[in-house]
Amino acid sequence: MNKDNLSYPIGEYEPKEYISDEQKTEWIKALEEAPALLQNAIGGLTDNQLDTPYRPGGWTVRQVVHHLADSHMNSYIRFKLSLTEETPAIRPYDEKGWAALADSKTADPSGSLSLLKALHGRWTALLRSMTDEQFKRSFYHPDTKQSITLENALGLYVWHSHHHIAHITGLAGRMGWN
Repeated sequence: MNKDNLSYPIGEYEPKEYISDEQKTEWIKALEEAPALLQNAIGGLTDNQLDTPYRPGGWTVRQVVHHLADSHMNSYIRFKLSLTEETPAIRPYDEKGWAALADSKTADPSGSLSLLKALHGRWTALLRSMTDEQFKRSFYHPDTKQSITLENALGLYVWHSHHHIAHITGLAGRMGWN
């Protein structure tokens, strides 16, 4: 398997110009189900397996789980800011730096799994309450110098969930952990 497939096992996210109500409904359901998929992906893994990188030079399974919690907390806040402010400039964070901190490298992933379950519950409740007009609201990302609509951000974070879960399940398959 080449390195690109290990880095992007489901391909890269492609923003859409038109997002139907049906697509948003599917994405909200997928976001709601993501914590259970993650739980299934790491269920039964040993500490040694959790501390295995998903690719050479990549994060460990443990770091990926904690990264999902960190990243999705930031995204949820970006949604709330976008719904209450006019195109807010979001605050980027150093995801590699966060993944290198001791809690990301050593903490039991069950805490981040619990956090994701609760967070995705709140997030999907918010998403289900949003109008089409609210999904068109956006935030400005100073690193990419782009405005991102909330509907595309929703698609991005569904992709993000599946992308990192595929890192874990791909590693498990290559290592014969299934």
